[in-house]
Amino acid sequence: MASSVPARRTEKGRGHLLDMNAPRQVIKDPEKDARDLARVQKWVMSTLAVTTILHLVVGLVVAAVMLDDSPTSSKVGLNVIAGIFGAAAVAAGRAIHGKPVLSPWLLLGVVPTAIGLVLTFG
Repeated sequence: MASSVPARRTEKGRGHLLDMNAPRQVIKDPEKDARDLARVQKWVMSTLAVTTILHLVVGLVVAAVMLDDSPTSSKVGLNVIAGIFGAAAVAAGRAIHGKPVLSPWLLLGVVPTAIGLVLTFG
């Protein structure tokens, strides 16, 4: 009966050492590898920044919806602040990617305000 353990792993505790039958592959273009890593890092950072700010935006909209017996100006104010932070989230994402911050994409900041006002007064 054949053993289920590969031949190179017959010695216990030596699997972490260099295997001469399978040498480590050398990166052919280290600059391309660094560019790819930088691109992934930018996407991860922008995703984290935008989602974190959007959590704040959702919290502000929920706070505006939950306010009872308070003036209408307070509810509208919270929704406007949520819209400002929404625009800041879009601006942060664009800044991390090196794009111009001032662009039509900043109009997405109006979306949390519109949704918040509909939820608050609808």
